[in-house]
Amino acid sequence: MLFSRLRGLRARRLLLLWLLLLTDWQTGSGQLHYSVPEEAKHGTFVGRIAQDLGLELAELVPRLFRVASKDRRDLLEVNLQNGILFVNSRIDREALCGRSAECSIHLEVIVDRPLQVFHVDVKVKDINDNPPVFKGSEQRIFIPENRPLNSRFPLEGAADSDIGVNSLLTYTLSPTDYFSLKVETTDELSKSLSLELRKSLDREETPELQLLLTATDGGKPELEGAVRLQITVLDVNDNAPLFDQAVYRAQLVESTANGTLVTTLNASDADEGVNGEVRFSFGNDVSPDIQEKFKVDSVSGEIRVIGDLDYEKTKSYEIQVKAVDKGTPPISNHCKVLVKVLDINDNVPELEITSLSLPIKEDAPLSTVIALIKVSDLDSGVNGQVTCSLTPHVPFKLVSTFKNYYSLVLDSALDRETTAYYKVVVTARDGGSPSLWTTTSVSVEVADVNDNAPAFAQPEYTVFVKENNPPGAHIFTVSAMDADAQENALVSYSLVERRVGERLLSSYVSVHAESGKVFALQPLDHEELELLQFQVSARDAGVPSLGSNVTLQVFVLDENDNAPALLGPQAGSAVSELVSRSVGAGHVVTKIRAVDADSGYNAWLSYELQPSTGGSRSPFRVGLYTGEISTTRSLEETDAPRQRLLVLVKDHGEPVLTATATVLVSLVESGQIQKASLPTLTGAVGSQASLVDVNIYLIIAICAVSSLLVLTLLLYTALRCSVTPANGACAPGKPVLVCSSAVGSWSYSQQRRQRMCSGEGPPKTDLMAFSPGLSPGLNISERSEQPEVNSDPSGNVSPNLSYDFNLFLDLTSFLKYYLNSI
Repeated sequence: MLFSRLRGLRARRLLLLWLLLLTDWQTGSGQLHYSVPEEAKHGTFVGRIAQDLGLELAELVPRLFRVASKDRRDLLEVNLQNGILFVNSRIDREALCGRSAECSIHLEVIVDRPLQVFHVDVKVKDINDNPPVFKGSEQRIFIPENRPLNSRFPLEGAADSDIGVNSLLTYTLSPTDYFSLKVETTDELSKSLSLELRKSLDREETPELQLLLTATDGGKPELEGAVRLQITVLDVNDNAPLFDQAVYRAQLVESTANGTLVTTLNASDADEGVNGEVRFSFGNDVSPDIQEKFKVDSVSGEIRVIGDLDYEKTKSYEIQVKAVDKGTPPISNHCKVLVKVLDINDNVPELEITSLSLPIKEDAPLSTVIALIKVSDLDSGVNGQVTCSLTPHVPFKLVSTFKNYYSLVLDSALDRETTAYYKVVVTARDGGSPSLWTTTSVSVEVADVNDNAPAFAQPEYTVFVKENNPPGAHIFTVSAMDADAQENALVSYSLVERRVGERLLSSYVSVHAESGKVFALQPLDHEELELLQFQVSARDAGVPSLGSNVTLQVFVLDENDNAPALLGPQAGSAVSELVSRSVGAGHVVTKIRAVDADSGYNAWLSYELQPSTGGSRSPFRVGLYTGEISTTRSLEETDAPRQRLLVLVKDHGEPVLTATATVLVSLVESGQIQKASLPTLTGAVGSQASLVDVNIYLIIAICAVSSLLVLTLLLYTALRCSVTPANGACAPGKPVLVCSSAVGSWSYSQQRRQRMCSGEGPPKTDLMAFSPGLSPGLNISERSEQPEVNSDPSGNVSPNLSYDFNLFLDLTSFLKYYLNSI
């Protein structure tokens, strides 16, 4: 019958298991709560965790959805296809939490991109899966036959591993006339069982009794356990020891030293002699853990500590103590000793860092989560209250996300170029006295982003290069530095392409992409290009790429590579002149005109009369800087009628370049000159009228050009004040006249072209005048021929005249030269 009853209980257990498969959940304070019955089958539904957390099913795998549970990793799992939390393996509440009233599994749900953490508590519900269990299958009780009615005999009760109503036991005793079952319950202790004698015993009539004690729990279905009571009726020693207290209470701090007295038991026996001698011992149901930490003196009844107490493992001890006399048979009695362990601050806080998101980019936004930190302290109360802090002066802070959970987040902007690495020390300190603390460090590496453009040491460089350089000559090296790292700091160089006149800039110069070396691709000519201004761009290899430009002003220095060139009929052939023998000293015979395509001292010409071959002194001289051939004295009869004058024209360059002009002078009488002049005068009278007409046209042209120039200057000034000039192509400059004094010569260069090429404005043409130094050997007349020069106070010729004003000066000078020639 007993076995059939047990089979019915099993059926009811299965029915209850299926009824408890329904779970509930709730959210609050950022935490999900679910519940699941213990012993649930694999795959049992717990909750739609993805839906309850507000996560889409499609983003679970990309965001690396994962569930972490310390020391309980395989009990629950999440199906990433449907977002359902289910039972993965057997859950035994008693194995997880023992007899604790609350039992739950704490899960950490972590997703990345961005990093988030959620906390889930799954409460494990108790089911009635453990029947009441007695320590043994039989309890032997010895009762003297002379025990009075209402005497009580303690019994060892059953234990149920379940909690709550499932562990609430009720006891029943098989029917008997001699005994009744008494059950006493207190708030702190378990139920105390005893048999109460209802009818006097007679060993001769009934020497032994066999009863069945059944324990039934409060679960549904109910589970039972039973023990057989073997009662032996004794004929001697009819008084049991009596304790002065049914319950002894004591409090000990967990740091109590070994040998400390817990309490002293006091029991007395009304018998005399050996039957009244009492010995103390632990009850048969005392656990080995209690026996390792306490001992009782069998004679004095003193209970002392013999092992280390730990509040975090066991907060209280319930000790069953037995007092037995020495009678035959011995009689015993029981009492309970309740020892409460008091907590002290003996546990250092623990730090655990998970989910590091490193390295962190220097442009990461504020509040970016870098790491998750969990703190714990095994102590209780204020001793277990932990606060976290960081080392000062770091761009990070701790944010509390949940109880004992923190996030290490970015608090201020990062700059890898200033600080590329941080060692953040996290300190956890409890509230005990004295306080205990622990530290751990987090190494935070700052990843580089391309936030720095390459920078040159200065915005503009001036380079001087001699003309006629060999093709491919290295003229300069630009260098830019980038404060970033790796590919973000890899700098490449290139030209900012534009047109220089009718040609591209890249036909003049090139720049090496890696070294920044600037090369001249062709020989440069100072007469064509005085200033080449361009920009070199430096860009890094970051994404997106950053860059900056530097301006190079390349001045082409003149070299004396052009010899003086004769103008007019003097070029290429000798010039014949007639001179009357009656002329006096200082008579101007003719004038040698020459130009030099170079500039500066390389274009400054001087004239020198070569000595005659016979060694005789020539009656002629040439002006050192004017080129005028004049007589030095009155002509004499002894002078040769034909004079061959060789005039050497040379510049002041290094080396000196020269040209030679030949003048054939014929000495004639004055009458012969008049005869020779009549045809010329006749032609001159005829052409004078046309010359007057030409002069009128020239005057009209000058007035028109001057009016146009004034209007152009006004428009140019207005545009220059209102609009910043754009980079333009360089046009060739107009011819420049180098002017001397009134007694000097006009030297007009048809090939002289000064050009300044830049990207900042229109081309510029210079009007340059030179003031040569006079040597001490020059006579007074030669000194009077020195050109008068106007220069600025610094001694340098100003190159800042505008193109239009230079054009005006050129036109005016040309017209003046033309009129003088006429």
